[in-house]
Amino acid sequence: DQPADQPADQPATTPVAFEVKVPLGLPELPVPEDNPMTAEKVELGKLLYFDKRLSKDGSVSCATCHDPQMAWTEHQPTSTGIGAQKGGANSPTVINAAYATAQFWDGRAKSLEEQALGPIENPIEMGHNLPEMIGQLNQLTAYKEHFQKVFGTDVTADGIAKAIAAFERTVLSGNSPYDKFKAGDESALNDVQKRGLEVFGKAGCSDCHAPPLFSNYEYENAGIGMDKEKPDEGRKAVTKQDEDLGKIRVPALREVANTGPYFHDGSCATLEAAVAMRPG
Repeated sequence: DQPADQPADQPATTPVAFEVKVPLGLPELPVPEDNPMTAEKVELGKLLYFDKRLSKDGSVSCATCHDPQMAWTEHQPTSTGIGAQKGGANSPTVINAAYATAQFWDGRAKSLEEQALGPIENPIEMGHNLPEMIGQLNQLTAYKEHFQKVFGTDVTADGIAKAIAAFERTVLSGNSPYDKFKAGDESALNDVQKRGLEVFGKAGCSDCHAPPLFSNYEYENAGIGMDKEKPDEGRKAVTKQDEDLGKIRVPALREVANTGPYFHDGSCATLEAAVAMRPG
């Protein structure tokens, strides 16, 4: 039992701060004031991230579509949810998602915390009923103990979102040859890569795929999929503005060689094909 003077909504133990070692080339990690990083919270988030019990039929976890063995995405054009249902969007990588100013291709979630619960209740993704799932997790002693330790409560939707988001903030990629080159190591890139970097800037790629994260996290219509009978509305689905039709959040290019297929609909199988699709 908690001490009599221990508030019910506070952890019963002193949290251990979790310091994320930000790789070379990345900015300071943004962490919300209401969701500080602790070792116990990150561990809880990891358990939840890989737990298929968060889906209605126990077949899908966050890691199913955002697999660490596949650069935190999956090598399929679009994802398969419960009941073998096919979604309409390619799974964005979790890598460096902590820096994104909005989540999902259309930016409908403002934070990792807000994003975390969306797939759980999406009928073609994990397809669960959130209150029902919380009730099921509260039947598990291990989860009840983890939540009491981290949040001082039983399992809650807010706690699930905060824990998963905390874990996802540890998924970072930097210290690449590019970063070493920018830090002064001329030998980090070969001559072909240096020419590519120069072309990347001169061709205007870096206008949208702005370093160091290689996205400005704005929304653009690159024309991808607009010839379909019913094209993806993109940002318009959120803003309801006609000018936002087909606009998709600019993807970040960190680990891009490992995150194919490309674009929001997974329509380009290779990086070479994706580059050739550049509009203009």
